[in-house]
Amino acid sequence: MPDLQNQANPILVDIGANLTHDSFDVDRTAVIARAIEAGVQQMVVTGSTAEESVKAADLALSMPGVLFATAGVHPHYSDDYSDAVHQQLRLLLPRPEVVAVGECGLDYFRNFSSREHQTAAFRRQLELAIEFQMPVFLHQRDAHDDFVEILASQNDRIPRAVAHCFTGEETELREYIDMGLYIGITGWICDERRGHHLQDIIHLIPNDRLMLETDAPYLLPRTLTPRPKSRRNEPVYLQEVLAVVAEATQVDSAELAKQTTANARRFFGLEN
Repeated sequence: MPDLQNQANPILVDIGANLTHDSFDVDRTAVIARAIEAGVQQMVVTGSTAEESVKAADLALSMPGVLFATAGVHPHYSDDYSDAVHQQLRLLLPRPEVVAVGECGLDYFRNFSSREHQTAAFRRQLELAIEFQMPVFLHQRDAHDDFVEILASQNDRIPRAVAHCFTGEETELREYIDMGLYIGITGWICDERRGHHLQDIIHLIPNDRLMLETDAPYLLPRTLTPRPKSRRNEPVYLQEVLAVVAEATQVDSAELAKQTTANARRFFGLEN
């Protein structure tokens, strides 16, 4: 394992990496080692279904203090949310390596699950966050109004919540900030086609509520030079997200790394 104490790059926490994705099956250990070598000292593995949440927790258990996990059901899979799934999540959440409920929320962009089932699954997972007093890892796409309405009804009973992979406009960002949400920024901000607007509004995020993530294997930063042969994103590339955010906010990258790392550790209750 690479030496965590001698890093050339700033220490970072990747708050959202889908490391149980099958694209990592052939080299998962090497992917994690590369990230650590590059300064990404801790990673939160995203749970997207009950089954994947078990895998995420088991993976986190294999590297305590380095990997952690969330447990939840992504809105794409809300049609499958049942009492049995709810009970599976209830059994997972007390595990010490599981640090948040989610990924949960609403996604009306693709509507892979019905809106009725999405809202029901979202509400039930917020109930779990309240029951276990755990932070929430949130997903929202093209469903802002319903998302805010549901979240606002429970927000004062939830310890903390992060708008994972924020890609929205200024109005949405201001509303999330007013609700007290943390904001997760991915390589979307590195995309000159779709994400450049984030560079103009990211300064609105309070310093103590900004966090960084890769959402690997998705959202490979387009600013990487040279561009990797594979389009698969990895936690090692979180340093590129840091560089672009630092430039956009005019904050020294080392100071930004220190702040976002502290935010992530506080939000999830991670070991230092």
